[in-house]
Amino acid sequence: MTPDQRPDRPWRVRIDDRHGGPCGAGVLLDDRSVLTCAHVVQQADAHPGAGPAAFLRVRSAVAAPEWRRTARVVEDVWAFEDGSRRGDVALLRLDEPVGHACPTELWKVPISGGQVRVYGFPAFEPYGIGVDAELAGSGGRAGEWGLLNRVHEGRPWIQPGYSGAGVMALDGAFAGQVVGIVVADYVDENGRAAWMVPVETMQTYLGRRITPYVRGVGIEVPSRGDPAADLDDPLQLALTRELARLLTSGWAGVALVATGRRTGPGSSWLVRLTETSRAPGPDGGAPRGTALPFGAVDAAYDARGRTPGEVCAYLAHRFGFDPGARDPAALVHRLLRRRPPPFVIVDGIDGAGDPHRLLADLLIPLARDARTRGLRLVLGVEGDPPDDLPYQVHLDPTPLPGTAAPRPVTVDRAREAVARLARAEAEALLLERTTARRFLAPPRLPHGRAPRLTVRLAVARATFPHAEIAAIEARAVAAATDVDAYLTEVRAMDAAHEDLTVRLELYRALAEEHFGASDRELGALFTAAHSALRTAPVDLAAAGRRVPRYIAAVNRRIAEG
Repeated sequence: MTPDQRPDRPWRVRIDDRHGGPCGAGVLLDDRSVLTCAHVVQQADAHPGAGPAAFLRVRSAVAAPEWRRTARVVEDVWAFEDGSRRGDVALLRLDEPVGHACPTELWKVPISGGQVRVYGFPAFEPYGIGVDAELAGSGGRAGEWGLLNRVHEGRPWIQPGYSGAGVMALDGAFAGQVVGIVVADYVDENGRAAWMVPVETMQTYLGRRITPYVRGVGIEVPSRGDPAADLDDPLQLALTRELARLLTSGWAGVALVATGRRTGPGSSWLVRLTETSRAPGPDGGAPRGTALPFGAVDAAYDARGRTPGEVCAYLAHRFGFDPGARDPAALVHRLLRRRPPPFVIVDGIDGAGDPHRLLADLLIPLARDARTRGLRLVLGVEGDPPDDLPYQVHLDPTPLPGTAAPRPVTVDRAREAVARLARAEAEALLLERTTARRFLAPPRLPHGRAPRLTVRLAVARATFPHAEIAAIEARAVAAATDVDAYLTEVRAMDAAHEDLTVRLELYRALAEEHFGASDRELGALFTAAHSALRTAPVDLAAAGRRVPRYIAAVNRRIAEG
């Protein structure tokens, strides 16, 4: 018996129209309730508008003994807008209960990655077949569905008959749990793409009807008023756009967000970004560039008044680690090695119950390796940046102080300086990822300053001359100088490595020509030099000693004849 056919998955059911024609699949929640896609019910002509006599048929897929029941859609638990790619969930009630049905748990999980299996009923396989897929975020949909990527080319893939099928996690602590239902969309027969409706989307539409079955924790940053209203403020709009741009650009590292010493500007726009990644549906007409894709944020938590243990317990539970394990070191180890790397927001870190312990035990160790591990960590602070906390970007919305007699700097000149800085920082990020990380003790990548200057430039007064405009331009020029120095140093290290490599190879060929390939003395010196150049991270200082030592030995041996 295959894992797909084990009787411990009794929630797998097939849905047919009244005549017995296959329409899709579903998830048996208890002895009377079945979860499926609304378009499956529509296809069976059993939607609420079809009248009270409309029904469909549900039969077990793996339960023993096999059972069959008629069912009807629960009229107020129906979400379907044809062609909208939104919602598409429905709850069915069986006309007669199923005996011995255990409640099925639906788990809220991050949808950015993970192996899953779905079990549907294509036309060529009336008894069903399972296929594997990989969660891949929102896939650019209308903000409600999670993308399912194909894992095995040449094998069966999701097709008609899979809609409504439970999506079961295969790896991690969520293995064996239902994390969504399939909803399939087809461009053409050669360009299939599949999506699922995650549990958090279902819960938004079906509300209390499925709440008893829902497990796991979601995004835990509470809203403070209407976050959309914040965007009427030009500063909030600029801040939101800049952070959203940063977090959707492929950037990784730690972004420190100054939220101010009140529940206001920073916290509300940080919360709003979090909410756009969890709230189903389009962004409601919000200004362009002010929302993250659905599911982009894997975990978010408001640490104000919370103990370090509570923060750790939330993160462990959210990612499917042992929720009872509050050991920060173990949590840091697992988060840094999670694939794909997670996107985590922790707000109000300096308002936590024990900020020092939260930083020392969890956030600083996590931040130290966040960039090299690809993790995105957004930390909200009300005061100054905490000591010893590594970060790459500091977004502080407060105005920049200028001099009493500002230099005559135009807005266009300041804008060009900030744009040049942004280009240089992007180049430095690329060089750090592709080159600097190869070396032991590379120069420190300067903090990203362009995001904050971009925000201030968007809201600073455009009168001429103006102190803040001049300050923005001056800081952009100074920051660009620092970035240029970083670029120069890393390129010099790369050039030195290339020069040592070429010289070592030239003298290896020369030594082999004179003494053959088996000379013990030269062979040992060559191996040491070659290892210094090839073992990551490259110790350039050691290589700079070992390569000349080998070259000197070759020259000496040649001179000796």
